[in-house]
Amino acid sequence: MLSEGSSFLKGMVLGGIFCLVLSLLGTFRPAIPSQIEHLHHHLKPHSKEEIQKLSETQMSALTEQVRVYCIIMVTPKILVHWAAANDTWSKHCDKSVFYSSESAKALEAVDLQEQDEWVRLRKAIQHAFKNAGGLRWFFVARPTTFAIIENLKYLVLVKEPSEPFYIGHVQKSGELEYVEYESGIVLSYEAMRRLVEVFKDEGKCPERSKALWKLSEEKQLATCLKYSGVFAENGEDAQGRELFNKKSVGSLISDSMAQNPSDVVETCCSDMAITFTGMSPSQMQVMMFGVYRLRPYGHNFHDSLTFLPPKGSDND
Repeated sequence: MLSEGSSFLKGMVLGGIFCLVLSLLGTFRPAIPSQIEHLHHHLKPHSKEEIQKLSETQMSALTEQVRVYCIIMVTPKILVHWAAANDTWSKHCDKSVFYSSESAKALEAVDLQEQDEWVRLRKAIQHAFKNAGGLRWFFVARPTTFAIIENLKYLVLVKEPSEPFYIGHVQKSGELEYVEYESGIVLSYEAMRRLVEVFKDEGKCPERSKALWKLSEEKQLATCLKYSGVFAENGEDAQGRELFNKKSVGSLISDSMAQNPSDVVETCCSDMAITFTGMSPSQMQVMMFGVYRLRPYGHNFHDSLTFLPPKGSDND
């Protein structure tokens, strides 16, 4: 009887310890330097009125300076989306490079020979930084994202790439604010420089974590950037509407019709939206038609700026 009571007591103690460990693991967050001030804010483009105050020479110089290197992360498993991105929005990047986990005969890409998504993203960022030439803005995306690069350029038009910018759709996990990968990530040259530098510090930004659990690559990226003094900024228009969307246009319209039937258009999405996600390859082709080809005859959009396509591009 004593033996049975002793076994029961031991079981209670071990069970309590196990529950305590699980509780600690569930509340754990990656260590972030506490002395760094919280600097997250909402980033908005300049208004049309502010842009119109610039001289023609200034506007021309700005449009030529804002050039974007697109880092598009792909795998052979999503070949149809890879092909769609290659045939649609990526043509509007000043330089678009597809980075793959392995070689694929059908489409051109940099073969990183790496299956781990975080390690592959690190290698792609290092390669892009090294081969950027004169490009000073970087856009990281998956091929399932649809991007309107001209609107991205407008957002960062008067921002200095020599300052650390890390922009997109900001989410929060515990104390860590990060830019959602699926909606696309914008990085300035200075943010990239600091990121490549902190990659060398395994203590702050390990290539392969030894923890029992694995953080997503978007959170690992945010952690490394925060150690470098670079903070997430949410891209919004003048009305506070999201520019980086984690849904497709169709889903956003359906949500708006259900929630705001009297004002569907205004509450749906920004007319300066930069990204949409969750579309099939055929829907991405339709988006290209709607964004770049369909125009009402005789209508003048009165845009002060013109972002010319890259030289030699066969884009729409």
